[in-house]
Amino acid sequence: MGLHSGQRVEITLRPAAPDTGIVFRRVDLPNVVDIAVSATAVTDTRLASTLSCGSAKVNTVEHLMSACCGLGVDNLYVDITAEEIPILDGSAASFVFLLQSAGIELQNAPRRFIRLIKPVEVREGSGANEKWARLEPYHGFKLSFEIDFSHPAVDSTGQRVEFDLSTGSYSRDIARARTFGFTKDVEMMRANGLALGGGLDNAIVMDDYKVLNADGLRYDDEFVKHKILDAMGDLYVLGKPLLAAYSAFRSGHALNNLLLRELLKRTDAWEVVTFEDVREAPAGFAQPARAW
Repeated sequence: MGLHSGQRVEITLRPAAPDTGIVFRRVDLPNVVDIAVSATAVTDTRLASTLSCGSAKVNTVEHLMSACCGLGVDNLYVDITAEEIPILDGSAASFVFLLQSAGIELQNAPRRFIRLIKPVEVREGSGANEKWARLEPYHGFKLSFEIDFSHPAVDSTGQRVEFDLSTGSYSRDIARARTFGFTKDVEMMRANGLALGGGLDNAIVMDDYKVLNADGLRYDDEFVKHKILDAMGDLYVLGKPLLAAYSAFRSGHALNNLLLRELLKRTDAWEVVTFEDVREAPAGFAQPARAW
């Protein structure tokens, strides 16, 4: 089921040839439409990331894209029978499990990376409303994120986390972190046709004081870890894996996409590289991610 649409949906993941990238295919339309991931294909960032090609859309792509980033999946066709990727349990864990169960194959072509040469940053607001996101040169892929929600249930958990793809385990440390929301926002969202498929089985839900899910949190810092999960998915729509350090404060889908667009404009700040000798590649990038 789609989180916002509430529609039943099926997706089929199929291997793609080297240098295809990740392509969503709306197979339910009279004429199948291919929607290739790219930073400029993102057309809506309200509560999720939406990719478009003409009038055809695919919504809430970030959790599946995060799983692909975390596992090193570069080339994939995603056949989808409706407009929104299924929410499953609100995390990326099911996508990770199913991808690894299917098996990830090394292809006979070098991975192409976008390597940061100079820092790139975007900022919005000031004072209590300030938010920012930044990419800096780094031989690998590292993310740090800080949240600030001023809510008792969130404040009692970790507010900042750092994850390095070369030393951490995506499937263990990040993939199980679920999306979250507040009961006070639900009615407003549903009035706007959003969160129609949301519930306690696919999100962390909080009232004004506490987490309402009977089973509590999966990580002590699940909220900020989900922000890392989302950021990995948002950044992976660039179309190639990044070699960079990402850091952010109160960022979200919109600011993450602005950061990618700023990066693409700054052609002096990055280069496309490959590693003919795997020993030159950053740790964690030479092989697909290990199974569970």
